[in-house]
Amino acid sequence: MSILVVSVSHKTASMDLLARLTLPADMTSKMLTSLVESEHVAEAVVLSTCNRTEIYASVTRFHGGLQALTETVERIAGVSVETLQDNCAVFYDEAAVSHCFSVASGLDSMVRGEHQILGQVRQSFKQAQEEGAVGTALNALFQQALRVAKRVQTETAAGTAGRSLVTASLAELADRGIEVGGLRALVVGAGSMAALAAHTLNDRGAAVTLVNRTLAKADRLADAVGGTARPLEELVDALDNADVVVTCTGARGLRLTADDLRHTPVRGVIDLALPADVADEVGELAGVELVNLDVLARLVHGSDGGVADGLGAGAAEIAEAEAVVAAEVRDFLGLRRAAAVAPTVVALRSMAQDVMTGELARLNARLPHLADKDRLEIQSAIHRVVEKLLHQPTVRVKQLAAMPDSPDYAAALRELFALDAAAIDVVTQQR
Repeated sequence: MSILVVSVSHKTASMDLLARLTLPADMTSKMLTSLVESEHVAEAVVLSTCNRTEIYASVTRFHGGLQALTETVERIAGVSVETLQDNCAVFYDEAAVSHCFSVASGLDSMVRGEHQILGQVRQSFKQAQEEGAVGTALNALFQQALRVAKRVQTETAAGTAGRSLVTASLAELADRGIEVGGLRALVVGAGSMAALAAHTLNDRGAAVTLVNRTLAKADRLADAVGGTARPLEELVDALDNADVVVTCTGARGLRLTADDLRHTPVRGVIDLALPADVADEVGELAGVELVNLDVLARLVHGSDGGVADGLGAGAAEIAEAEAVVAAEVRDFLGLRRAAAVAPTVVALRSMAQDVMTGELARLNARLPHLADKDRLEIQSAIHRVVEKLLHQPTVRVKQLAAMPDSPDYAAALRELFALDAAAIDVVTQQR
């Protein structure tokens, strides 16, 4: 089995396409079920956030797996295979491991070094587990990815700075002359992004009001930041008492227009939702600054499409975090290669045992009157010889297989000793 990733992200696609690929929980569940029923897909995890939708899969064949992934997206999300091919990145096996670790660690995010992606990866992994779509391959990959991400968060400057889409958006507003300290801030939503926004605004001295479809959730969050809560039905009225609005619901039915904001005191609007909660026309209102995911994407990639340095961690901080991730990738791949050769080693030892058993049977037939004591001594001697002959090569082959860019030692053993491929497959499945 190999690991395959199809990634559509802020690096490869427009926000419009990412919005079309945003998957609610029920669609994700349907996609997971469909994927693992495919001929060439054994396991799957679907990660869908405001700036990426990715499928991680354990596949038996690259081309068959890739076809299954893209056709499933086309069928469930309604985005054609051709559009996906033009707007995605594909990672396979070792590159897929590196990509997974980088994503979980926030190094592939729009704001590099941000923390929120870790929770999103964890939740996606949990949902795939609950759907029965995760087996040994992706379980090992994601468990390690989560551990690596925690290391980056706690041990590197990139991880400890507390950057996020919220802080990047507030920095952009500040660059446009709007500092939130002392202002009235209205946060629409009560999910993880809204909670981060509310706490960040409170820490910076803004008075926070929460608006949410479920008032109880808004109440709990408001209590945590010393703010107030209002039901979603009162959103338009709440705009009359706000200087800054942060919205991050992603609810397809919510849309703030220029007419909603034209006669309010609102000076700054941050829209971190996908699909967007705020119409682009809001940014054309006199005296109103709009920062949304499109704006942040332009800050990341620049007008020429290159990656800018102004959003997220600095180059030195990122290099430190990338070094941690690279070392973890090497270790994980080494263990994976060593594990891959193990069934072949088991098959080699099984073959040696069969040879020894056969030779002892012939000895018994030729010397039927041999004393039991002598027979056991001969049997023990042959067993010791076989063990001594196999010990060093089997230990060494596992060590060599774990090294980067090592040859396929499992294939070499199979060829040298004419090992039965079917028997090795059985051992692999049992593991």
